Amino acid sequence: MINEPSVDALVRKLGTEDAPISRYELCVAIAKRTRQIIEQMQSTGITELPGKQKEIVLACQEVVNGKFKITRD
Repeated sequence: MINEPSVDALVRKLGTEDAPISRYELCVAIAKRTRQIIEQMQSTGITELPGKQKEIVLACQEVVNGKFKITRD
């Protein structure tokens, strides 16, 4: 279970006051980014992240740090 960052913090970070995102959209965005991280690791031959960190935790931290945002079609 991931406690940090909190789901509410992630929702606030990705959404705006005018267009807040739902928890479903957050889940889809984090899952998609996690799959991208795994694919990048496989293509470069990396077997595990520093500190034995999980890929999903890295994706959540990227949201908090502003490294990726979601776009709506």
